[in-house]
Amino acid sequence: MNPPVSPVLVPSASQPPVHAFGEEVVFLLTGEQTGGALTQWIETTPPGVGPPPHWHENEDEWFHVLEGRVSFLTDGVWHEVGPGATAFVPKNAVHAFKNVGDAPLRMLITTAPSGFEIFFTCCAAEFANPAGPDMDRILEISAEHGIHFDT
Repeated sequence: MNPPVSPVLVPSASQPPVHAFGEEVVFLLTGEQTGGALTQWIETTPPGVGPPPHWHENEDEWFHVLEGRVSFLTDGVWHEVGPGATAFVPKNAVHAFKNVGDAPLRMLITTAPSGFEIFFTCCAAEFANPAGPDMDRILEISAEHGIHFDT
């Protein structure tokens, strides 16, 4: 049985942004705060940017578009949507997204259970390397966290 979790109230923009993959992430709720139940963040993605097709072994993932235009890849088909749209991707489902607009894309993203914050923070440390990220190491970090790219 998991220990009891206390309610959490997070003031706006209380965490510093984390940068990796050309994206900026501000974590709102982490596994530490939710007893491992989920991770939630605001992600800002520049025009033309988004992850390649991939899947998560461990987490289901929800996306809610706050600003901008995004195209989601699900079941091998791209779907373009705008603000107010919501998508759910169960674990092991190949998916991707790309900012198809001309302004930054902002989404509220949730994964359950938690753990994505650890993966992304490890990747951010690699991307902060002045010589640039070692992409082989990024793939290792991804695999260690059950995230696999559809190559």
